[in-house]
Amino acid sequence: MTESLNRRSFMKKTAIASAAASVALSFEEKALLARDEKAKKPADAKPAGKMAMGKIGNVEISRLICGGNLISGYAHSRDLIYVSPLLKHYFTDEKIMETWETCEKNGINACTIFSGDPRAVKLFQRYRKERGGKMKWLAQTGPKADTIEKTVDEALENGAAAIYLVGNMGDRWTFDNRMDLIDKFVTCVKKTGVPAGVAGHSIDTCIAVASARIDVDFYFKTLHSTNYWSKRRPDQTQNVIKNGAADNYWAMTPEQTIEFMKEVKTPWIAYKVLAAGAIHPNEGFKYTFENGADFACVGMFDWQIAEDARIANNVVTQTKNRQRSWMA
Repeated sequence: MTESLNRRSFMKKTAIASAAASVALSFEEKALLARDEKAKKPADAKPAGKMAMGKIGNVEISRLICGGNLISGYAHSRDLIYVSPLLKHYFTDEKIMETWETCEKNGINACTIFSGDPRAVKLFQRYRKERGGKMKWLAQTGPKADTIEKTVDEALENGAAAIYLVGNMGDRWTFDNRMDLIDKFVTCVKKTGVPAGVAGHSIDTCIAVASARIDVDFYFKTLHSTNYWSKRRPDQTQNVIKNGAADNYWAMTPEQTIEFMKEVKTPWIAYKVLAAGAIHPNEGFKYTFENGADFACVGMFDWQIAEDARIANNVVTQTKNRQRSWMA
């Protein structure tokens, strides 16, 4: 009898504690938990297998591309100042190579690396030599006006399969009306025989490049919906790129980007598609591919790769109502 009462008492206290814990959750925690419960899928450790592919020039690239910002520790973490140092501690040399290896096991055959990060570039070469990796490197470059040729040559010598102008520089040269420098960069890259691209956070960059008839092989342009609770306020978007007012350059005008890219026949790699981790891949990849992007570049931890690859591949193969044809 006493044992039964004690058991009932314990169960009652446990139920009360659970209810109290639920009440104690913040509004944001409840909203995020509800969203994640709706979006998450059963865990599956099996590799995603074959990934849908596209082509830029003569380079075959997986529809999902491994972003390099996390690996280099360039985290877009809004106001959280500890995130970049945390990433640099997490992504040891071995972890970076393990991440690339996991990507390849899941059908992802391309990654981006900033060519100005000597550690990452050397690790990429070591990965291919020591582990027999076949990963293709899309070189993100940020040359100065007088170092364009040197920057391009170094990227090519280090094994880049494609070379593109980093978004910050693409935006800066556009706002400074230096389309001559963007044209010089693209011309210099194309002379090497590898695809040449231009990135931008602002759609004005893509519009200016197209208007100047610069013969790019691909665009690298941000895209994600604004359907997340921590989205930027309208006043925060004013001159953010021009003045460097935030570390997180996001998709400020997604609707305008979608409308402009509908008429563009050049391959488009979308990035920031998960809004720095604020959007679940189920939602982010669907929005990205249904709205016209040919590829999605995403920063991923090793433990996210298999799920991301599966989701991206499912979205690509099931997407039937694109208004923009596949351009790659």
